[in-house]
Amino acid sequence: MMSSGMVTAAYIVVAAILFIFSQAVLSRHESSKRGNILGITGMAIALIATILGPDAHNIGWIIIAMVIGGLIGVRLANKVAMTEMPKLVAILHRFVGLAAVLVGFNSFITHDVFSDRIMENIHLTEIFLGIFIGAVTFTGSIVAYGKLCGKIAFKPLMLPNRHKLNLLALLISFILLLIFVKTTTTGLQVFVLLMMTIIALAFGWHLVSSIGGADMPVVVSMLNSYSG
Repeated sequence: MMSSGMVTAAYIVVAAILFIFSQAVLSRHESSKRGNILGITGMAIALIATILGPDAHNIGWIIIAMVIGGLIGVRLANKVAMTEMPKLVAILHRFVGLAAVLVGFNSFITHDVFSDRIMENIHLTEIFLGIFIGAVTFTGSIVAYGKLCGKIAFKPLMLPNRHKLNLLALLISFILLLIFVKTTTTGLQVFVLLMMTIIALAFGWHLVSSIGGADMPVVVSMLNSYSG
């Protein structure tokens, strides 16, 4: 088993750096193959570090889920033509966003209260931001996939005062973050998280709906960076 420090090092020092380099070289067609290899390597390190970490339990179920997910991924990748890759990435990224939301809620439910209030605030902020970004990625990816497939209107959604609505959503979310971090009442924290999640889901939907279908490959790349 790996110590907690080794797991953190594997995530931050190795896997995260590989993900960053992967994103950098994926932007060029000539180096995209190397970018995929770097990304795969980083994810493999992250998965292995998680499985061998001191907090890992029910490893058998984790491996079964990995095998099922891997088989589905291979099947989908073999069926999709290269020109349809943005669709595949968009639909897969909705699962990334959903996973981030679920992990965030689980982290809040199971986390131990830190004796140091500063560390507690940092951890709560991380949970809040993780759920917010995951929710935006989830609904944004659904809209991006729908536009690429023609199931959602190709033209951008032009709601009145749409920029003000986006700003209002961010402002309310920031206020909810302050309440979430400052309060010590668990019930209120759960309520705030649920309210923020609903706002983030709507924000992600509106954010991508306001962009034309021709720009969806760029949007998918943007959502990719969000989830990262």
